[in-house]
Amino acid sequence: MNRKTALLVIDAQTGIIEGMSHDPVYQKEALLQTIHSLVTQARSRNIPVLYVQDLDVAPEGDPAFAIHPSIAPAPHEPVFRKKATDAFHGTDLHERLQEIGIDHLVIAGCKTEYCIDSACRRATTLGYDVTLVGDGHSTNDSSVMPAESIIAHHNRCLHGLSNLEPFVVVRTSAEDVFAPIHDFYRTHE
Repeated sequence: MNRKTALLVIDAQTGIIEGMSHDPVYQKEALLQTIHSLVTQARSRNIPVLYVQDLDVAPEGDPAFAIHPSIAPAPHEPVFRKKATDAFHGTDLHERLQEIGIDHLVIAGCKTEYCIDSACRRATTLGYDVTLVGDGHSTNDSSVMPAESIIAHHNRCLHGLSNLEPFVVVRTSAEDVFAPIHDFYRTHE
């Protein structure tokens, strides 16, 4: 089946990544390098890149609110601003993806247990196959477990998660994440 892919970069904002009010996210430099590589690859392959910003991070115009400068959107790349952890709730993200015929999302960004998890789950219920870049999302330590464990836990829980027909596959950035492998799994069940 022929798929149309987009890269969705969620909440990769300076205030989250750098931790302006608290600690930076786990392995922030590696995260930024991975997302930068994904964005560069997508642009070179004419794959749409879309960004999401969380309105709760900081006031608009504050440097902490901005998408991290090392992975900032190009002028033509849309940015969706959200109030909820779900990138689709209260935004026109789904409508925009439908307009351009997207049926496969590659997801990266912050924070693993909140907005990344929510976006992956909601995307499948909206009909998108999802590739979560396993080394392309991050978070902070919690009072219950360290960030590294939160990331590993979510990679494990989300891999293979399906709602109806679409599902999530977790792959590393070393793989060609823009070439979906969902249909391979469907034909080899």
